Amino acid sequence: MVGKVVISGPASWNRIVLLEHLPEPVPHMQFALGDHETVGGTSAGKALGLAALGREVELFTLIGPDGDGDRLREVLVRVPGLELHAIDGGRTERHLNLMTPIGERVSLYLSTPDDRPTRDDARLEAEMETAAAIVLDLSERSRRMIPDARASGRPIWTDVHDYDGTAEFHRPFLDAAEAIFMNADRVGGDPLPFMRHRIDEGARLVVCTLGAEGAVAVVALEGGGMSEHRVDAVPVEVLDTNGAGDAFMAGVLHATLEGAGIDAALRLGAEQAAAVLGTPHLHPSLDALLAHAASPAE
Repeated sequence: MVGKVVISGPASWNRIVLLEHLPEPVPHMQFALGDHETVGGTSAGKALGLAALGREVELFTLIGPDGDGDRLREVLVRVPGLELHAIDGGRTERHLNLMTPIGERVSLYLSTPDDRPTRDDARLEAEMETAAAIVLDLSERSRRMIPDARASGRPIWTDVHDYDGTAEFHRPFLDAAEAIFMNADRVGGDPLPFMRHRIDEGARLVVCTLGAEGAVAVVALEGGGMSEHRVDAVPVEVLDTNGAGDAFMAGVLHATLEGAGIDAALRLGAEQAAAVLGTPHLHPSLDALLAHAASPAE
């Protein structure tokens, strides 16, 4: 397998609290169904998914010199095939995620790193030049590096998550990427008009995940026009929805780099998402890695 993927974006240390229902905006007491700590961050999720598929990955992410950062680094450096470029952000990104058994989520950001320009920008620029694909996840650093990514001539993939169709921060990512991933949570009804518009604007592939309904993709055709493709979700007993979208994108990206057509790529994406839905972590590989990190040193 030839061709590394360079990823720029967030990794975090998260506490997940499972609740019977999300809190209402009134003072009250509620008993948690369970809680645990784990690796978070959309870029970490994609890197884990790609590495598990055998793809060489370089992850550029901000991690602080603190206890949570130490735990995050300890896990990520043990992932086979993943080369971690940990950039000092002063503090590690931390979330408190309130989850329900049906996948509802409220994410509380407890701390965010300082994403100022550093000499690591030049290192990221150099690695992009030789990448089979570049993933620019939403972050200040990724946004800053868009001109360099475009200048590299390498294909740019991005994930705009629950983009509402108007937020200005996302626009440079949408304009630069040849492959755009999203979900339908906030786009307002049918996502297909927005997806077709992005193809008209120059994207080659736009994919919208639809939860239990699977996903829909719009693909630019050679010579003009576009085609629509759908994939069903793989039936699975859902334990935790965190990371499913990242796993889906990782599967599609990996299959595409291997030369698969869009329908086969979407099927692999659906299979990877299902594997993540059955674990309390961003990826099943974290089960063993986090157990090792939590065990006493030898």
